[in-house]
Amino acid sequence: MITLASDFGAVYPAAMKGVLLSHTDADLVDIAHDLPRQDPRAAAFWLQFALSEFPPAVHLIVVDPGVGTDRRAIVVRSGEHAFVGPDNGVLLPPARVVNEKPIEAFEITDVTADSMTFHGRDVFAPMAALVHEYGVGDLAEIECLKPIDDPIGITFPTPTLSGDGTEIDATVLVVDDFGNVITNVPGEKLANYTDCLVNGHRVPIVDTFASVPTGEPLVTVGSHGYVECDVNHGRGDVYFAVSVGETVSFEIFDR
Repeated sequence: MITLASDFGAVYPAAMKGVLLSHTDADLVDIAHDLPRQDPRAAAFWLQFALSEFPPAVHLIVVDPGVGTDRRAIVVRSGEHAFVGPDNGVLLPPARVVNEKPIEAFEITDVTADSMTFHGRDVFAPMAALVHEYGVGDLAEIECLKPIDDPIGITFPTPTLSGDGTEIDATVLVVDDFGNVITNVPGEKLANYTDCLVNGHRVPIVDTFASVPTGEPLVTVGSHGYVECDVNHGRGDVYFAVSVGETVSFEIFDR
């Protein structure tokens, strides 16, 4: 199986699929092609969530604002999974969640491409097919792969706690299509608390959206394990007037 994820939108992924289907009979599974555009950190957040549920596979990931520069093209092995894409950090978070063992990284040394703007089609898709055909366990046999020990990583900001942990300055990691504001606060920080102030708004801490009336704000722990600021049948990003990268201040307490 080869999975595909990108920020390419509706049409460009078809060209990558054409290359893959010309070189392998692997099952192709689309993860998403509407990942946040040119934002490897946000893409990595979503992919570590989605790919953690997958069986062993080759994962072709292209969110590549550095295409055409000297950034490396790489393959990362994590247990029985392989990740193919640009060396800009987008591969490492999902690689680390699918397997507990240390990862191995390889540079793709043959990056001759028909287009310097579409490495997804011309470099990464052929390599993903090649990795699938050789097998993830035999990457050392692929001549154009050179082991490296310094793949670029991505780190997510950590929240700042004060007031015995009841005052938290968080960062908005992503905003999903529903307008839910996903922060970098681990869900366990809300354990045993029922209410909070979010940028001055008093908001209940609840388990489900339906716990509050339609149009009302809430704070909950999403399925990804992080604290969200949401609105039932509405947009949290509009209500709280925040966007990706901005600070959200929490003060948590019991009623």
